[in-house]
Amino acid sequence: MPPAVVDKEAKEALAKDALAKFVKIGLDEKTAQNAVANAKVTANLVEVIKEAQLEDGCDKAIGNLVYTVATKFPANARVHRPTLLSYVTSQRIKTVPQLEAAHAYLATVGQEPLNTAELEAKSGVGVEVTLEDIKSAVTEAVSAVKEKLVEERYRFNLGLILAKVRSLQPWADGKLAKEEVDAQVLSLLGPKTEADDAKPLKKKKEKKPKGEDSAAPAAAAGAGDKAAGGAGAGGLEGMVEESDPYAIFPNPQDNNIVHTEVFFSDGTTWRPKNSREALEKHLAVTGGKVWSRFPPEPNGYLHIGHAKAMYVDFGLAKDRDGNCYLRYDDTNPEAEKQEYIDHIEEIVAWLGWKPFKITYSSDYFQELYDLAVLLIKRGYAYVDHQTAEEIKEHREKHLESPWRNRPMEESLQLFEDMRRGLVDEGAATLRMKQDMRNENPNMWDLIAYRIKFTPHPHVGDKWCIYPSYDYTHCIIDSLENITHSLCTLEFETRRASYYWLLEALGLYHPYVWEYARLNITHTMLSKRKLNRLVMDHHVNGWDDPRLMTLSGLRRRGADPAAINAFCRAVGITRNENVIRVELLEHFMRDHLNRTAPRSLVVLKPLKVVITNVGEEEVEMVEGKRWPDAKEGDLEATYKLPFSRVVYIEQSDFREKDSKDYYGLAPNKSVMLRYAYPIKCTEVIYEEDGTTVKELRAECDRAKSTKPKGVIHWVAEPKPGQAPLTVTIRLINKLFLSENPNELDDWLGDLNPESMEVIEGALAEPTLAGKPAGSTFQFERLGYFCVDTDSTDNHLVFNRTVTLKESYPKFGAK
Repeated sequence: MPPAVVDKEAKEALAKDALAKFVKIGLDEKTAQNAVANAKVTANLVEVIKEAQLEDGCDKAIGNLVYTVATKFPANARVHRPTLLSYVTSQRIKTVPQLEAAHAYLATVGQEPLNTAELEAKSGVGVEVTLEDIKSAVTEAVSAVKEKLVEERYRFNLGLILAKVRSLQPWADGKLAKEEVDAQVLSLLGPKTEADDAKPLKKKKEKKPKGEDSAAPAAAAGAGDKAAGGAGAGGLEGMVEESDPYAIFPNPQDNNIVHTEVFFSDGTTWRPKNSREALEKHLAVTGGKVWSRFPPEPNGYLHIGHAKAMYVDFGLAKDRDGNCYLRYDDTNPEAEKQEYIDHIEEIVAWLGWKPFKITYSSDYFQELYDLAVLLIKRGYAYVDHQTAEEIKEHREKHLESPWRNRPMEESLQLFEDMRRGLVDEGAATLRMKQDMRNENPNMWDLIAYRIKFTPHPHVGDKWCIYPSYDYTHCIIDSLENITHSLCTLEFETRRASYYWLLEALGLYHPYVWEYARLNITHTMLSKRKLNRLVMDHHVNGWDDPRLMTLSGLRRRGADPAAINAFCRAVGITRNENVIRVELLEHFMRDHLNRTAPRSLVVLKPLKVVITNVGEEEVEMVEGKRWPDAKEGDLEATYKLPFSRVVYIEQSDFREKDSKDYYGLAPNKSVMLRYAYPIKCTEVIYEEDGTTVKELRAECDRAKSTKPKGVIHWVAEPKPGQAPLTVTIRLINKLFLSENPNELDDWLGDLNPESMEVIEGALAEPTLAGKPAGSTFQFERLGYFCVDTDSTDNHLVFNRTVTLKESYPKFGAK
């Protein structure tokens, strides 16, 4: 048997064995199969099951927690994983909040000896929350908002009550808490009424005073900002906790504490902190205000994850009346393009953010070079001649470079030769002299400079050596007097090298804090994978409306106010999770419900001839742009032609009627929205005798009949003239799986129905000529946006979101 076949059979056998183990610990079939599809998850979970001694299986509740340990345990605290698993299997840690708290605590402990008393205190071990405790917490939470709850009734966001309960009883069973909240709300308000289910009336926009800044972010520092149109019941603020998301960050005046401990293999420890003199010098420049930075690399288009980063960086500065730089991390001349730089600046402005200054890492190339010379003189850097492969091998084996201890003068001369272009590309690098035997790979003599004979898009051909990200970003943070250097959790292990370098150079130390990156179901946010989707033409460019790029979301019809509100709702935490895409869609829908005018469009038309309307007759009936529009209000209404020939949706007609069906059927009536009841009197078939070609109907001008069903329609604007024809793109999820990142064959998970194109849809005539970016609610169909592919003669619409929402008020997957 060929080796490839044997190897394949062996892999299949291992996968089958792993699947059996996963099911045995209580994982549902889908979760187990997704785990097996990812080699890394499989290896981790098999190892954790063995570590926890659960090869014979366990209760489902324990198994789900074990799965969470396998997928989310902090890597820097690996030595303490068996201890945590013992707490899980003995059910001393038995809820997700407890486990998440334990993970967060262990991430701060790292490899240090574990204080089990602290672990137990931080994760609520031994705390028993009774049903009476839950009832008491719910009663207190309901009492705190009772007045507003009674006023808004079932439009009130119950997530606020649950958040308060969580703050009072963090270890309470979430399901029991939710049930008690529902019970107490029902007791207070009584059952839902028709008024509770009715959609909220649209409030007219207030005109802004002249000179008011229209570019201010709609939901910059707070998604519930009334300037964002978020006021009122059911507004965006209803999804957001009232607490300050930026309260977790310290004041700049307090930045003289030890930031982190840098441990060395020889037993010594650095405890970098700002001296009082360094801090006072820094505060004199910043005026004691927050200075942050948003530092994208200009090598691609920004996505929804960058929107969260902007909300953190720009939002913190705005909240504290400070400043935020837009800094382009342009240290790699081969990847950066002016196209990306222009795009980033445009998107930052579109989201409503205003940079304090726009800078480039390349602005500091001279200062960075001078500091590298200083680093060599202080004995903290050397010129190395190893190849990339040799460096990798030595790092893996914890071996020092043979050039590590060369004389300082020799490294200085070679570094100068590198700068002058006298050394071939790949023949030398400048490396930081850190600690090759350190447990942290980011202390293994990181590269500070490499040679690239490539012109730079911002500074031209002045330089042929370029600094690395690890060398550059911490130094520029210091040079720009950044108070808060905020980044995602994957950079946490770089914290040691960040402060090592600043300490070695004697520079000011910003405060560093890492938060969980944004992960969303059914999508891909990896820049590398996004690039592949675009370059291999799986999608139609960076602004394809199926993508979670910000240009794609804008083209789809998302508004900056909705995106910023979503970012506030997901919060600034260190807990890794996957947010359901429906939460983002909720905010998009909520905003459009209040801002998108209504209109009538028929996607798949069925012709209806109304026999008792004259062939030359055209009546103009009044449609409503807004649900609360008053008759005769020219700004809130529009004129619809009603004529002998109208078109309805094919799905709104059935040949066989039923009690639970409210559409049109033979000898049955329906109401045409804004017009009259019609009754189907005849069905005309195609030549095959089964396919419905068109219908005959009669109109009840007196409206003496009161049909239950109301359907949308479009009529011929003039006798014999076809209605406005448009193209509709129904945007669906791009990937079939909730987390395609876990799949080895992620391209095979692409949804073949992610975009359904409908040609020949019919629209009411006032939509003609609408510019790209205009948004509408097509009644009974969803929210749609005019696409950039539209021309003067033909409109193309993208569906932004559907009308129906199928997502709970708050939460993640």
